[in-house]
Amino acid sequence: MAQFVPGVGLCAVFYAQAVRPLVEEALPGLRYAAARVGAGSEVLGYDTEQSVDHDWGPRLELFLTATDAVRYQERLSLLLADRLPKQILGWPTHFEPPHERVRVMAHTDGAVAHRVLITDVGSWATPLLGNSSDERPTTLSWLSIPTQTLAEVTGGSVYHDSVGELTALRRQLSWYPDDVWRYVLASQWTRIGQEEAVTGRTAQAGDDLGSRIVAARLAREVMRLCLLLARRYPPYSKWLGTAFGRLPQATGIAQALRAALSADDADARQDALCTAYEATGRWQNTLGLAEPVDPTRRPYHDRPFPVIGAQRFAEAMRAHIGDPWLAGLAPVGAVDQFIDSTDTLTQAALARAATRAVHASGPHTNGR
Repeated sequence: MAQFVPGVGLCAVFYAQAVRPLVEEALPGLRYAAARVGAGSEVLGYDTEQSVDHDWGPRLELFLTATDAVRYQERLSLLLADRLPKQILGWPTHFEPPHERVRVMAHTDGAVAHRVLITDVGSWATPLLGNSSDERPTTLSWLSIPTQTLAEVTGGSVYHDSVGELTALRRQLSWYPDDVWRYVLASQWTRIGQEEAVTGRTAQAGDDLGSRIVAARLAREVMRLCLLLARRYPPYSKWLGTAFGRLPQATGIAQALRAALSADDADARQDALCTAYEATGRWQNTLGLAEPVDPTRRPYHDRPFPVIGAQRFAEAMRAHIGDPWLAGLAPVGAVDQFIDSTDTLTQAALARAATRAVHASGPHTNGR
């Protein structure tokens, strides 16, 4: 087996040594973008030796103009199948089985069933984003795009772009507008506020397993919150811990979460979670997105469970949202946040928010 290299680096060599010479020989002057973006652990920088067992290898996305994609897509694909080298850095450029969704590298003596997608930016991005790639995202579209998708579109690497459409799209989606960011952060604090006392209450009721499960849920919410504070789109569960672990600001928070998840004593579990909340609250206070909030733990009303009072951080963020339509939404959050909400009032609010979104029009959603 060839020596493992990170996929985006392998694809850079694949483009420079194999794809670019063929494209420029066949169609000199053709305007295009070459990139490794979209699905794949290598796009997020999380690939390892295990990743090579499927959908990993010398791959590429070639984005032509819409007109040129129609004109040259088949010609270029056949050219690459006929003339691509069989290997790059020892890794096969041929994938089996051809045309299936999941494919693996394989050796061939014939034509190469390659993984070079030849398309245009609009055709590629519109199904992912739910709106045209040349349109400025609305507030509603920002909230409806999963963060995994945003991470895939803005991650990876662009090796060449003489058209500019891909670069413009990635720049446009690089991070939320500030008001959307505030709303998403407020909604994330709201999720913590829904359960922050439940770790202690379940244990008090004799449900140690339930207490551990709630603690794990809250740890997940804190991890997602930290990624949002760091302006990183949270990936889906397979890579959430990896992404969180790479945040230099989260070292102490990670230690507190580990302590919470390993604690056999419910009080220690609750205290460790509060330590994580406090550090996260201090972090938010440094961003200047809202008025600072006292980041110290406090009693949960008259019950013996320490909490951070997460709703205070949510309210501080919501108070600084300038978009009246967004400020008026219930704190159900973006799609990744509200799909697994545990609060029945939030679920009801989601239904109302969806109804409002359907009827929203004009300046309330356009251009924000």
